Parts: sequence; structure tokens; C-alpha cells
Amino acid sequence: MSKLNKHKSIRLLWILFGSFSVAMGVVGIFVPGWPTTIFLIIASYFYIRSSNRLYEWLVNNKLLGVYIKNYLLGKGMPFKAKIISLSTMWIFGLLSILFWIPNNLVKIIVLLLLVIGTLFILRVKNSE
Repeated sequence: MSKLNKHKSIRLLWILFGSFSVAMGVVGIFVPGWPTTIFLIIASYFYIRSSNRLYEWLVNNKLLGVYIKNYLLGKGMPFKAKIISLSTMWIFGLLSILFWIPNNLVKIIVLLLLVIGTLFILRVKNSE
């Protein structure tokens, strides 16, 4: 059963989100401390719902596919990548909550997203 969304406008939105996630993942290849794998996993989520061609390109890409194939095959995520992802996420999340977000409701939402993201990353198996 295809996971492609039936609505063309939604598929276009997913392509934009997926492409943004790929861009963020590519940044992570070159910037120490910036997570790569999690952004590419997010991109694969959006691409599989919007474009079979883009999903296949991402998963089979010689440079980017390496980062997500182990995850997609159930082999997990490197422990170091988990630590970097969680550290980056919590540092910037807490800075946002403490200094940059004035609205209390938005602060609660960001904190909730931090907890959900942490639980997701911790549930992923460690790879070698």
C-alpha cells in the first residue's frame, strides 16, 4: 500500500519539508555538533509520503543514504550521534525556553517536543 498522500498540495508541502530536512542534514555533515541522521530520517518520512522518486534518491544516495540506511534497516543509530543530537536539541531548546520565547504556552509546547524527541531518539537501537 502506497504511503503517498492523495492531495497534490499536501505532497508539495511534504516535499518542501523533506528538502529542508535534507539541507539541515547536509549542514550536519560539515558542522561539528549539528545532527545529520535525525534530519535525514525526518526527510525520508516526508519524502515517502510525497514522492517515490525523491525517497529512492535519498535512501540510495551515495553520500546521504549511508546515514539513514542503518536506521531504516533496523540497525540503529550511532551512540555518538544520539549524544550529539540530544545535547544540541536540549541546549537550544532550553535556551529558547529560558531566553527567547516570551509566551508560556509556546514554552510548554517546546518542552513537550523536547521530551517527545528525546524519547524517540532513546528508543532507537544503538549501532556500532
